[in-house]
Amino acid sequence: MIILMKPDYSEKDLENVCEFLARKGLNYHISKGTERTIVGIIGDKKVLEGYPVELLPGVEKAVPIVEPYKLVNRSFKPQPTVVDVDGVKIGGDDIVLIAGPCAVESREQLMITARAVKDAGARMLRGGVFKPRTSPYSFQGLQWEGLEYMVEAREELGLKIVTEVVNTQDVERVAEKVDMLQIGARNMQNFQLLREVGKSGKPVLLKRGLASTIEEWLNAAEYIMAEGNPNVVLCERGIRTFETYTRNTLDLSAVPVIKSKSHLPIIVDPSHGTGRRDLIKPMAMAAIAAGADGLIIEVHPDPKSALSDGPQSLKPDEFDDLVKSISKIAEVLGRRISL
Repeated sequence: MIILMKPDYSEKDLENVCEFLARKGLNYHISKGTERTIVGIIGDKKVLEGYPVELLPGVEKAVPIVEPYKLVNRSFKPQPTVVDVDGVKIGGDDIVLIAGPCAVESREQLMITARAVKDAGARMLRGGVFKPRTSPYSFQGLQWEGLEYMVEAREELGLKIVTEVVNTQDVERVAEKVDMLQIGARNMQNFQLLREVGKSGKPVLLKRGLASTIEEWLNAAEYIMAEGNPNVVLCERGIRTFETYTRNTLDLSAVPVIKSKSHLPIIVDPSHGTGRRDLIKPMAMAAIAAGADGLIIEVHPDPKSALSDGPQSLKPDEFDDLVKSISKIAEVLGRRISL
């Protein structure tokens, strides 16, 4: 439920509403927009039965939120959320680029890639160190050694780092090292893991599940926010359909849908979304045109020798060309690449 305050409410009116909710054992969130102020109610609304909230001074009306997700709901917070990743802001007017190898294979491979993507315009470095793979015999990542290479790249180049965490027992240790935790598609509904990253307070990049609906995706974000962590960025990375020409079907319609249903920022991953190097650039341009707040792109100095997802990794010069192309799209939309 949300409480919509009258345009001419007083601060005393708002204070009285909050005190009333607190007495009922309810938590609340105040969202002050340019025109209206909304108080979002968190908790069991049954305690309000028999108490007409609309009669409180300054209150215009109380509106129930019918969707199962509350905290991520745009009705709950009409103003778009901007997630601050240690100075890199995702969700504002600027478009943020996250780039790097699918898997960290060596210190040399990571540093070559990190320097290249920074020079091209990336603000954040992605790199998988724990790799949940379909086959148990595929490369599973350098794990803690790879994480130290990521930290070294940040110290040398100033790029903020994001990597996937896959086990609940690793969350605290990984969170101490990185600037942003990633929940991969396979773990989107690993609810205990979602709770743990929520408790960490660290910004979270939440990828859409392999065949998840938008409602399921938003409910996964709700798990994180319900633990008191508002710093969630959604990532559309393609879903599994009957089409086999591409690795997944990149659902770019999810971008405007999320913008209408949630206040959370959303970025797009055209690398996993297509699985094809030749489709990454056009899909990245389309994602920006659709309103995405950023992109996450896989880049490798030698994709043919990559230990993971080589066919969907750009070479450094291809990434540089992509950045120049999407910059033109951003300019038309009155936005710019965050540098």
